[in-house]
Amino acid sequence: MRQGSLPLLLLAAAAAVAAAAVSAEPASTLPGPSRPVTVAVGDRGHAVDLPDTDPRVQRRVTGWAPEQVAVALSAAPTSAWVSWITGDFQMGGAVKPLDPSAVGSVVRYGLAADSLVHEATGESLVYSQLYPFEGLQNYTSGIIHHVRLQGLEPETRYFYQCGDPSIPDAMSAVHAFRTMPAVGPKSYPERIAVVGDLGLTYNTTSTVEHMVRNQPDMVLLLGDVCYANLYLTNGTGTDCYSCSFANSTPIHETYQPRWDYWGRYMEPVTSSIPMMVVEGNHEIEEQIHNKTFASYSSRFAFPSEESGSFSPFYYSFDAGGIHFVMLASYVDYNRSGAQYRWLEEDLVKVDRSVTPWLIAGWHAPWYTTYQAHYREAECMRVEMEELLYAYAVDVVFTGHVHAYERSNRVFNYTLDACGPVYISVGDGGNREKMATAHADDPGHCPDPASTPDPFMGGRLCAANFTTGPAAGRFCWDQQPDYSAYRESSFGHGVLEVKNDTHALWQWHRNQDLNADVAADEVYIVREPYKCLAKSTRLLAY
Repeated sequence: MRQGSLPLLLLAAAAAVAAAAVSAEPASTLPGPSRPVTVAVGDRGHAVDLPDTDPRVQRRVTGWAPEQVAVALSAAPTSAWVSWITGDFQMGGAVKPLDPSAVGSVVRYGLAADSLVHEATGESLVYSQLYPFEGLQNYTSGIIHHVRLQGLEPETRYFYQCGDPSIPDAMSAVHAFRTMPAVGPKSYPERIAVVGDLGLTYNTTSTVEHMVRNQPDMVLLLGDVCYANLYLTNGTGTDCYSCSFANSTPIHETYQPRWDYWGRYMEPVTSSIPMMVVEGNHEIEEQIHNKTFASYSSRFAFPSEESGSFSPFYYSFDAGGIHFVMLASYVDYNRSGAQYRWLEEDLVKVDRSVTPWLIAGWHAPWYTTYQAHYREAECMRVEMEELLYAYAVDVVFTGHVHAYERSNRVFNYTLDACGPVYISVGDGGNREKMATAHADDPGHCPDPASTPDPFMGGRLCAANFTTGPAAGRFCWDQQPDYSAYRESSFGHGVLEVKNDTHALWQWHRNQDLNADVAADEVYIVREPYKCLAKSTRLLAY
């Protein structure tokens, strides 16, 4: 080897390493649409339910001691909600609800565990799930408490106890949570975890443990919480309710204790990390008098009043420089309905110089190329997409499909630099047969609109399926250009908003146990000078 060759080789090797490091940097949405990528199915874990004998789901308190403690955000970082349950549920043919006034709703809080100098009080309720059919068991909950803490300092760690201090042994242990950063364009939560279809399976435990290792500041749960409606009232579960029980039961039953099991399992997370929830189809849970969503509406606290929606199904809130809008896939989204009117009023008030990022979330995806739930939410898209595009929504998170997919920026099935990035996340939250049904099974696309949509006056949303940009293009074996990345895996996502224009998105699969490994990652880049000019008017299709 000639003298000087070794240094030259070392320099070349260093340059190669540097080039590899550069190439390993996450991709960006700024250059425009990326080429569609499909990743083959890997290990999808074990979508088998945790049994009621698992100590993590059993009641660990006695008397009026609180359990299932949870924190949720209010509309602004100066306020937060604390929720919990006291007393045990009842199951049987005849159940007598507990008296909510039997125990108080009090939260003591402060800046140190031994200095809980502030106190707030709230409201309590019970709900029942009743079936007027012989042989079915009814359910009534423990006492559910919701207390709103106000006058909090942003980005501050608060310690708290909840319960009733007037009753012996009726206060919880001391928990702690951190408020969101102050509203403004210079401050953001460090990590926002995004999950959907969480359920209560062994896959759930993998997802939650992995998510916690990523140390999120808040969690978005995009519907399908515990899958209590995959059970009969006697506790018999199934992979597919309609397959097993549809012809033998007079109503779609549920086993409501699964909600309590979920709250107990999740308490170590929800008591310290604020979680914002929106409903999915498995939360409908019809009962007597055609009542629906009783458990979902009762168990969680929502910033409904603070955001002006006065509904548990759709609401908004701010976290630093982000305005979040959570929408409902399973209540009226018609343009003449209350949800649409509220959404328009909410978007009008958003000041993008204060909250540059506008992020939306709901359950059923508008843009999915999996066979499962293919274009199932097309009617909602037809009603609402134009409004979200007009106000330059940056990112949309959904669940429902039990698989992962990220889109390029898209509007009305057409690549558009000012359209949102749609990201669908999923977990193996229900049982094995349902989970594997969402694998990448090639074949023909199903008929997307074979039944009338209840929120469109019984009309079909089929016009866009046979003509125009959506005509016959989107099947699994023909990945459309709007689909940037898809992988039939379970897991959770993490969004790290870096500043008013850049956010890093990562998809963490359950099979990748190292929290630092991301199967998909991309910088989502806002271009406000290009896109916000369009946000002052609605655009026609």
